[in-house]
Amino acid sequence: MTAAQSVRLRYEVCARGILHFDTTADRGWSCAASARVLAIDFLNRAIDIVQRAIDEDVKHNYQEAYVQYQNSLDYFMMAIKYEKNEKLKQLIRAKFMEYLDRAEKLKEHLGQVAQAEGETQGKGASVSASTGTKGEGEDLDAETKKLRSGLSSVILTERPNVSWDDVAGLSTAKEALKEAVILPMKFPQLFTGKRKPWSGILLYGPPGTGKSFLAKAVATQSNSTFFSVSSSDLVSKWMGESERLVKQLFAMAREARPSIIFIDEVDSLCGTRSEGESEASRRIKTEFLVQMNGVSNDDQNNVLVLGATNIPWALDTAIKRRFEKRVYIPLPELDARRRMFELNIGSTPCQLSPKDLRLLASETEGYSGADIAVLVREALMQPVRRVMNATHFKRVAAPSTEGGAPPAIQYTPCSPGDPDALEMTWVDVGSDELQESLTAVQKHLAFTQEAGIE
Repeated sequence: MTAAQSVRLRYEVCARGILHFDTTADRGWSCAASARVLAIDFLNRAIDIVQRAIDEDVKHNYQEAYVQYQNSLDYFMMAIKYEKNEKLKQLIRAKFMEYLDRAEKLKEHLGQVAQAEGETQGKGASVSASTGTKGEGEDLDAETKKLRSGLSSVILTERPNVSWDDVAGLSTAKEALKEAVILPMKFPQLFTGKRKPWSGILLYGPPGTGKSFLAKAVATQSNSTFFSVSSSDLVSKWMGESERLVKQLFAMAREARPSIIFIDEVDSLCGTRSEGESEASRRIKTEFLVQMNGVSNDDQNNVLVLGATNIPWALDTAIKRRFEKRVYIPLPELDARRRMFELNIGSTPCQLSPKDLRLLASETEGYSGADIAVLVREALMQPVRRVMNATHFKRVAAPSTEGGAPPAIQYTPCSPGDPDALEMTWVDVGSDELQESLTAVQKHLAFTQEAGIE
């Protein structure tokens, strides 16, 4: 074969998506397509095919979806072959493995369906169009069971031990929740005709003000099935599965009514719709809108959707409309802060009088409930640190108890200048010989000022 008759190969992607090559002789042109152009072309075709596969997958046309996934994998392989950029090659390879895994699962599922149909035919069952419909129904039941098993963790099986009295302040929010949850169950005769309890309540306000704590009180006080949901429970990597999880969540709530669905940080799931958001996020919001609209329209639903957010302005407008009752959870007032100090100190030994608690409450204006909880924990740790850092202890009389007799003499940290001081460390003190030093208001005030500076 002469040079003039040499064979040149030209790759061409036809309109049908079939890859082939032409042989040309004595023609004065050469291959114009570079490896980069080929990689982009193969990748675009792979994306088009895999999108069709996903659409069929969502419609439960698993046989067609499997075929399309298989076709897309061939094009992904060719794109990997011709792509020279290593980072892009890794991204394409990751997508290839993801769709390969889905194709393998579909293949396994189709094999099980074929085996079940074979057993039915072996028993002499007649093959008809209804047989295929039944098999699809059985598959949907299996899918439903799988989705519900994934949502089983959001159902509270043990009630949190939080009463209404444990929630300091927030009287408006507590009254709204009692009106929506407690009264309809205790006095159903009051809610007839046009008088209906709220089906959607949104708790909003600054962080740390007790929105989630209020939800715990509702779960404790109500005799309802309580679903505590976050975004991680409803977001799935599989196309179409997230909205099915939302649908099954509301279906489970209706079956277990009276029930409460609590969605913490609801803005992470139902934020404002925009042009740049993903299709999966848009579908989740659409399903929430559909399901919450059904909750509000069903007079006998007995399902309450309770949402909590720190940024209500970031919520989608249509979602906000579904929350009929919106309750602002403000920073605690003076009396609420005093009550928070009492609740957080609890039974811990201290020397704080009611006057001291009111002084601390007046010094913590602008603090949230979470800030006060951290502040009290920090102050209550001071006796422990004093024991660890002490170089001298003194003997004191042990307090009398009704139980077993403790040692008559105990040790407590003291200043080196104390007349009764003994040079020793906490290592030299027995576990039942230590007497705790009490926390005074000065310690609380000191740490209150430090926290305010920070």
